[in-house]
Amino acid sequence: MILRTQNLTRRYGTLVAVDHLNLALEEGEVFGLLGPNGAGKSTTLKMLTTLLPPSEGNAWVAGFDIRRQAAQVRRMIGYVPQLISADGALSAYENLLIAAKLYDIPRGERERRIVEALEFMGLHEVADRLVREFSGGMFRRLEIAQAILHRPRLLFLDEPTVGLDPVARHLVWDYIRQIRQNLGTTILLTTHLMDEADVLCDRVGIMHLGRLVACDAPQALRVAIGKPEATLDEVFIYFTGNQLQNTAGGYREAVRTRRVARRLG
Repeated sequence: MILRTQNLTRRYGTLVAVDHLNLALEEGEVFGLLGPNGAGKSTTLKMLTTLLPPSEGNAWVAGFDIRRQAAQVRRMIGYVPQLISADGALSAYENLLIAAKLYDIPRGERERRIVEALEFMGLHEVADRLVREFSGGMFRRLEIAQAILHRPRLLFLDEPTVGLDPVARHLVWDYIRQIRQNLGTTILLTTHLMDEADVLCDRVGIMHLGRLVACDAPQALRVAIGKPEATLDEVFIYFTGNQLQNTAGGYREAVRTRRVARRLG
């Protein structure tokens, strides 16, 4: 298993944001973490990427302990957050050069890795353009290029297509598939788009009120609820108590989502 959690828990005072999460990801799979706003998805990602310490329990990435071996974990992972992670005042090449230095890629390998990442994500022809001139889809592809520059074994994508138009969204889907197929990278993504989860993910986990309430292949979950022809929207509603449109994240969640959508054009 490339990722394993054991009773992973995060509390904020009396609020239990993630409640004893037990999850395992096989190497090479694409896994979708679904749930209404406030279900605990983002908190889970923050713990797994070592940005937030667990209150209880633990997790291991490629065998490394997220509590005691955070530096080793960070070398194993790539992370594309919703919030901005590229500098619009720099070119695509310059952003990747900074990322290469931060990832401590040897000086002699940086140029080759940057060129490979730009070509892989279809950005080699715009390498010298300022990022602030990019479309939303190009911006997202650059952020993914940054995250795979050091060839991580596990890539975290937090709502990778939020704010993108349908054409850009499908293009990002194609690149996600290529990362999995060509690089062998395991991918864990969060999304509110059920069609995205359905077409990309080998398995999905559905969180509700901090707990993992279902976890299996999309078709297996359809069978589990007795509706093999159901949409994944219907599966989601079944396991989350009819809360597909729940906005438990409130005002701050809405503002954050709109800012991301505005940033990506």
